[in-house]
Amino acid sequence: MDTYPIWHPFTSLQSPPPIEIVSGRGALLFDKNQKSYLDAIASWWVNLHGHAHPYIAQKVFEQLNTLEHVIFAGFTHQPALQLSQALLAILPANFEKIFFSDNGSTAVEVALKMAVQYAFNQGEQKNTFLALENAYHGDTFGAMAVGERNAFSAPFQEMLFRVVHIPVPTEENLPQIFEKINQLQKNTPLAGFIYEPLVQGAGGMNMYTPEALNSLLQFCQKNNILCIADEVMTGFGRTGKMLASDYCSTPPDLVCLSKGITGGTMALGVTACSEKIVSAFRNSDSAYTFFHGHSYTANPTACAAALASMDLLIQAETQAAIRQISTWHKEFIGEIAAHPRVKNARTCGTIAAFELVSDEADGYFNTKRRQIEVYFLERGILLRPLGNTIYFMPPYCINLVQIQQLYRGVKGFLSNSILAA
Repeated sequence: MDTYPIWHPFTSLQSPPPIEIVSGRGALLFDKNQKSYLDAIASWWVNLHGHAHPYIAQKVFEQLNTLEHVIFAGFTHQPALQLSQALLAILPANFEKIFFSDNGSTAVEVALKMAVQYAFNQGEQKNTFLALENAYHGDTFGAMAVGERNAFSAPFQEMLFRVVHIPVPTEENLPQIFEKINQLQKNTPLAGFIYEPLVQGAGGMNMYTPEALNSLLQFCQKNNILCIADEVMTGFGRTGKMLASDYCSTPPDLVCLSKGITGGTMALGVTACSEKIVSAFRNSDSAYTFFHGHSYTANPTACAAALASMDLLIQAETQAAIRQISTWHKEFIGEIAAHPRVKNARTCGTIAAFELVSDEADGYFNTKRRQIEVYFLERGILLRPLGNTIYFMPPYCINLVQIQQLYRGVKGFLSNSILAA
């Protein structure tokens, strides 16, 4: 009988024992033997300012000594009010309300339900969504449904609602996408279009242009299709701007936020709503109410952590660090782009990625993944490749010495004829 009691996410039960981490500081994690690991992926893209940040820790401590939690139906509190105001300040001007949940997947579920009920409250029935190929929006049922249909969702295929997937938009394929949407709308009114703006994360760090996305958003809104920006990964400076949506002149109708919202400290999800969405629910008839909630909705401690993270994020020092990381990535990707074992080298803000050339198909199940991961862990670098896609998304506190350690490790891997072959 297996004596290890934990079932880890995205992990085979036949996998070797996990590494036990006992502490973190800045961009480093330390295991029980005090070996350090450079956290080059911000611990699954959540950590913005470094581990055990003293300012965030102090604000969480103060909140825990004041109010740890309270039911959010019929009650409110200052951390939630202040955080809502801080978020609305960075969202498009037409945004009006913040709905709290627990994580990125639930933030997406809320947005999908709002989109369906938005139509319902106006006497329409719209139950089909438009999404991008290779999308990933989470692992709850609605989030799975709008994601790419693959091995992750195969056991649940018959339980997922209808979604039409379209290619990532380019200037070349936009006419075909528009025609497909026009044909769909004749028989199947679309409730909404959900997308990861500029960078598809778990789908392989696929990157596309804001110009093509903006044209698609304009077309959708012209055709009464709500636009839902899943900024769970791209929010809070990851693409170089506060939100990836800031690169487009056409704002979405709903925005999903999580991951970096608390600086990687605590779980928290947000679905931000434009005035257009809110107007369909503002009615004295209780049937128009959005009946959705979570036990830990707007947890005050998580909101305090998010406020502290926002304080740090808007500082000139942090914004300069984001620009510096973006510059470092561009220079490094430029250096390795022509390497014979590298293809499709790319960057977007603080995110850099490339595919390792392999005789297998590109994608999550490429067997190079484990080989890459082990190689870097042995050298004190935490990467979690998406199959043969190697990417970096470090905390903003990473320094020059640490980024050089990362880049040296990548060059060493590429030059190792046995491992990289």
